[in-house]
Amino acid sequence: MSGWIVLGIIVILVLFAFGAYNRLIALSQRVNQAFADVDVQLKQRHDLIPNLVETVKGYAAHERGTLDEVIKARNAAMSAQGPAQVSAAETQLTGALGRLIALSEAYPDLKANANFQQLASELSDLENKIAASRRFFNNAVQEYNTGIQQMPAALFAGMLGFTRKDFFDLGTSRAEVETAPSVKF
Repeated sequence: MSGWIVLGIIVILVLFAFGAYNRLIALSQRVNQAFADVDVQLKQRHDLIPNLVETVKGYAAHERGTLDEVIKARNAAMSAQGPAQVSAAETQLTGALGRLIALSEAYPDLKANANFQQLASELSDLENKIAASRRFFNNAVQEYNTGIQQMPAALFAGMLGFTRKDFFDLGTSRAEVETAPSVKF
């Protein structure tokens, strides 16, 4: 009789381990999918930047430092890997883009250019989409990290290879990028 009880307990523990494993896999996949969504938005932003820079070049050729800074930040952002590195690179890029957009105030012809207006509008829209994707990603990471730390799944998570994931954090310059760049026409 005691053998059946032990066997029953072992079966229950194995079933629980399978359930916990499947739940953690689902949470992990949600984090991966959320990061992929952020990545898609960032790639669209990266593709838009050269057009914006070229448009500004025609009107503000002597602002070479700002334009070079935007391209350098874009290239760094495109080569960044993982949430921590991507968020740091994107913070730099957002700051550089803010300075680029600010140039339009000094150049009324640029500000009135239809191509610039369209590109700036697309950039503003993308910034809002990136913010929403980032929030979704961070929510998925929070759920995953909570899942691997809650008992009794915490007993199995480490053994099954589940480790803590990083948030898409804006770091110390959060105030600079809390809102999308202001675009005024």
